[in-house]
Amino acid sequence: MSPTRFASEHRWIYIGAIVILVGMVIVGLIKFSTVKRDSQTASKANQLSEDLVAAGYPAPDTETVERVLGTDGGAVCEDPGSALTTALQRLQQLTNGATGPGMRPVIADTKAIGAERIVLQVYCPEKVDDFDEAVDELKTDDTVRR
Repeated sequence: MSPTRFASEHRWIYIGAIVILVGMVIVGLIKFSTVKRDSQTASKANQLSEDLVAAGYPAPDTETVERVLGTDGGAVCEDPGSALTTALQRLQQLTNGATGPGMRPVIADTKAIGAERIVLQVYCPEKVDDFDEAVDELKTDDTVRR
């Protein structure tokens, strides 16, 4: 069987249609994974917002949370109990607010550390124990009037 004259003259149409179809399938797969990732990001950000409000914290902007934490928690979940995180909490964030020689560590409010624990519970619950071990050494108390 030999191809007909019509089919051989219009082979470029068949090839073009196949190329367009394959291109549309590739674009569709990319869009699907993006939409799936966006819906996961939005659901985790909404869950975090609800958990923070339930714990007495102000509601964060969910769009900002989506951009910063994504689906995996970003830098918060990389190593929550690391020496850098501990040093930052002890030396910079839990101080009296002065600079230079006036900077002194303070007894931090319990709620100052609780927000990070909630983020870890939502984005990487397997790392909450590591965080708790790192924070157990910190001296906290109810120091802020509510």
